[in-house]
Amino acid sequence: MNDQLVLDQPLQSAKNLAWWLYIGHGLSLVFSLGMLSFVPLIINYLKRDDTRGNFVYSHHSWQIRSFWWYLAWLVVGGVLWITIVGIPAALLVWALAWLWKGYRLIKGLIDLNENKTMP
Repeated sequence: MNDQLVLDQPLQSAKNLAWWLYIGHGLSLVFSLGMLSFVPLIINYLKRDDTRGNFVYSHHSWQIRSFWWYLAWLVVGGVLWITIVGIPAALLVWALAWLWKGYRLIKGLIDLNENKTMP
């Protein structure tokens, strides 16, 4: 038997917006190391309540949490950088944070396409 989820127009529209926001966060990560991610972040905050009660809501929350944790790790790297002796550690923290955020964006995008809720 074929189990397919049929999405109504508002839900499909919300899913499409979340998809584009993943792309926006991803482009920001690649071209500005995440510095311009605040643009899709604002849209995530504005549109999240419109999706309350369906799986797209969890994707907005996932993107918001990903942004704030990424920013926290950038700050940790910045503090290490200031200490001078921590410069190699700062570079490692920044690289791992960048990879982690990339993973979360890819995971979220795949799960969104499969209509799955994010944790």
